[in-house]
Amino acid sequence: MAVETIISIFLGIGLSASVGFRVFMPLFALSLAAYFDVWELNESWQWVGSTAAIITLGVATLVEICAYFIPYVDNLLDTVAVPLAALAGTAVMLSTVADLSPVVTWALAIIAGGGTAAAVAGTSSTTRLASTATTGGLANPIVATLETGTSVVMSVVSIFMPILAIVLVVLILFIIFKVYKKFKPSNS
Repeated sequence: MAVETIISIFLGIGLSASVGFRVFMPLFALSLAAYFDVWELNESWQWVGSTAAIITLGVATLVEICAYFIPYVDNLLDTVAVPLAALAGTAVMLSTVADLSPVVTWALAIIAGGGTAAAVAGTSSTTRLASTATTGGLANPIVATLETGTSVVMSVVSIFMPILAIVLVVLILFIIFKVYKKFKPSNS
């Protein structure tokens, strides 16, 4: 497997993790990267780097970020965001993976892209629900700020340093696993 292919996989997985925190932020970052020739997208995904896509994804990103700062609206958004994150994670992987057969590309997109995005989005949604239940929604803006910041950082790192991004994704998934194990009811 070529180094370019491995880097493209790392980029896709990093952006997919970012999608788990904010659906539109990584898509907007990828759109900007394609527009400014920082990253070349697959042939059928070139439209993502168009001016229309940048404007549309930019507006969607701003609306999504603002909406997550409104308690209870953020929980409502999560009901839509978790399945959307899986789809967006799959799309991000499809648009970035280079030089693989369609079968391998789709398998990677669904498992690594969609799976990573869904795992992160599900955990974020659970965190926000716990925040709403324990603080009446008062701490939700703090959670929203952390998630948005993580999405921005993961998006930028994924585009400019994909190898570091994959390390961060492994760290995020490890933390999710540890938190899950801590709160999972025992079978005894």
